[in-house]
Amino acid sequence: MTMTLGQLARKIGATVVGDGEARVSACAAIHLAGPTDLTFLANPKYSEFLQTTKAAAVIVDPKTQCPNHLNKLTADDPYYAFRNAMIELHGMRRHPMAMNNTGSTVHPTARIGEGTIVHPHAVVEAGARIGRSCVLYPGVYVAQDAVIGNECVLYPNVVIYDRCILGDRVTIHANTVIGQDGFGYATHEGSHHKIPQTGIVVVEDDVEMGAGCAIERAAVGQTRIGKGTKLADLISIGHGTTVGKHCLFVSLVGVSGSVEIGDYVALGGQVGVVGHLKIGDGVQAAARTAIAQDVPAGLKVGGVPAVPLAQFHRNLLAGMELYELVKRVRKLERELEKVKAIESESV
Repeated sequence: MTMTLGQLARKIGATVVGDGEARVSACAAIHLAGPTDLTFLANPKYSEFLQTTKAAAVIVDPKTQCPNHLNKLTADDPYYAFRNAMIELHGMRRHPMAMNNTGSTVHPTARIGEGTIVHPHAVVEAGARIGRSCVLYPGVYVAQDAVIGNECVLYPNVVIYDRCILGDRVTIHANTVIGQDGFGYATHEGSHHKIPQTGIVVVEDDVEMGAGCAIERAAVGQTRIGKGTKLADLISIGHGTTVGKHCLFVSLVGVSGSVEIGDYVALGGQVGVVGHLKIGDGVQAAARTAIAQDVPAGLKVGGVPAVPLAQFHRNLLAGMELYELVKRVRKLERELEKVKAIESESV
């Protein structure tokens, strides 16, 4: 839709500096925006584009200086304000109605809430319960006695194993699996013997998971993903692990079994976590960190194995000079050998 900057500012809680009657119809990146686009600046790295952007307006922090010709909307949190502007101008994704009422398989004992859309080729097994206003895309499989809350969206080929529980407003993207057997085996006399995985997975309210994630059920008890946590693509959570509230995991994170992760933890891409550890509230781990021991609350870590982030940066800088350091050491070793040879001849 199209609206004036003044109208938009009132909706997103921003202040107009410039022409409040200028109209915007879409959002765009600062270096690509055109005369009817709204853009934003939250990262100083892109400040140079303030001089060249063709956007109708930019959302910025109140302290940010912009060229005089550029309209701006000031907000204390520009990125969040831009998110709200995206909703006003573009809206959220709209889910299509099922093409027809045939082709899905819903067991007679399953319960489907009012307004829920079950697309063709979705399967809902015996005893499963699905809440109101959900969307099950083609290929979704909901196993026996699984429970799904209200306003959940399961994209194509999502699998919810038996007895697993999803809260309200959970979004799960294509090809993610919730509740497959955990990786549990007892090795005896040279063979690996499967341990029955009798637990479940519980996913709390407002969780979103990307494509291709795998959340193992617990051997006993629960694997739990806390309220508001967001997982990117291709993430594996081991059996019996507990992830706290409002965590952020970037793609390719792998967490082993029986790990306790606190609230507001952020794990960068390809972070790996060894089993049976405790990671405190607010921990942040840089990309490709290997966490092999407990991490206390609030600590920022990086490296293999994980060390405090400042130490990781020093190690990284030292490693960049490693070849030159090796050459210097070898030169010193040759000089030392010469000195030893001279000393031995003089004895």
